[in-house]
Amino acid sequence: MVQRFRFDLKATDGRARTGVIATPRGEIRTPAFMPVGTAGTVKAMLPEQVRATGADIVLGNTYHLMLRPTAERIARLGGLHRFMNWDRPILTDSGGFQVMSLAELRKLSEKGVQFRSHIDGSRHELTPERSMEIQRLLGSDIVMCFDECPALPADEARVAESMRLSMRWAARSKEAFGDRPGHALFGIQQGGVTQELRAESAEALTAIGFDGYAIGGLAVGEGQEAMFGVLEYAPDMLPEGRPRYLMGVGKPDDIVGAVARGVDMMDCVLPTRSGRTGQAWTRRGQVNIKNARHADDPRPLDENCTCPACRHYSRAYLHHVFRAGEMISGMLLTWHNLHYFQSLMAGMRDAIAEGRFDGWQAQFHSDRAQGDIEPL
Repeated sequence: MVQRFRFDLKATDGRARTGVIATPRGEIRTPAFMPVGTAGTVKAMLPEQVRATGADIVLGNTYHLMLRPTAERIARLGGLHRFMNWDRPILTDSGGFQVMSLAELRKLSEKGVQFRSHIDGSRHELTPERSMEIQRLLGSDIVMCFDECPALPADEARVAESMRLSMRWAARSKEAFGDRPGHALFGIQQGGVTQELRAESAEALTAIGFDGYAIGGLAVGEGQEAMFGVLEYAPDMLPEGRPRYLMGVGKPDDIVGAVARGVDMMDCVLPTRSGRTGQAWTRRGQVNIKNARHADDPRPLDENCTCPACRHYSRAYLHHVFRAGEMISGMLLTWHNLHYFQSLMAGMRDAIAEGRFDGWQAQFHSDRAQGDIEPL
């Protein structure tokens, strides 16, 4: 008999939570940060390196994979896990956000979205039913409902209309998903920054019933203050015994603030994208390795970090290979950033389990306030 998806809440400290999501492909420790593997790869990293940073799960992207190489081709080749050589859990997003932000000539209707590919202009249609079919072909462990996400700021009438359409699509997604033991379907709460709309959305999703619940429609331009304002109430509107996933977040202080407000899972391209553009995230804040101050610096990015970039290479070398356009630059900085993000999650999990999350959080902010080490 296939093991069913399960969430065990182990401890709470204030509103912060730590637990374990059990799936047939392995456990996901929460709070969890999911590296983004948009096109079947976490950029500049091998799968075993991603795992070595502490990641329990990665994210794949329905929109990108349906266009290239296509979900049907991935299914013929044994599914996304085999295709990308990652044997642990994978979450796939529904494609809705990318259709709205990347695709050309979109046409939105009750049925779904018709659009042209940003790659070659070919015509496609994405509906709740087609999104569920693609994610089934990919074989992902956690499947996201198909939703619409308007960019903020938007007027309340537009946000309400979009949220209610997403709730109708959520019901269709649930029906199309069917009964798939060992696989989970997450609903996505919408409603912008309006508490009443968020409550209406949470009520609709809870009535449909999902294995987990995402908080969508944030980190889309509203700013941290507005996002935290929504997180003061939104997570508590969702069932306590199910994972809560904040989509598309984010910077380290966004992540810590979200966990403090009851979020269990998040994802963001930031650590990988930053790594390719010469930005390193450390416990003392952000380091821009492009800056000339690093050219003669024999010290590591962070003397307390155990990642390969910090153990074996100097700031001077990282500065040099970035300036020289060498591929190893993106590889080392990405590894460092993912290692830092996973260390952040591990630190929070331990602190919540031991009832010292407030102290941990204070130290996190104190370290970041120091800024980078002084130049030589």
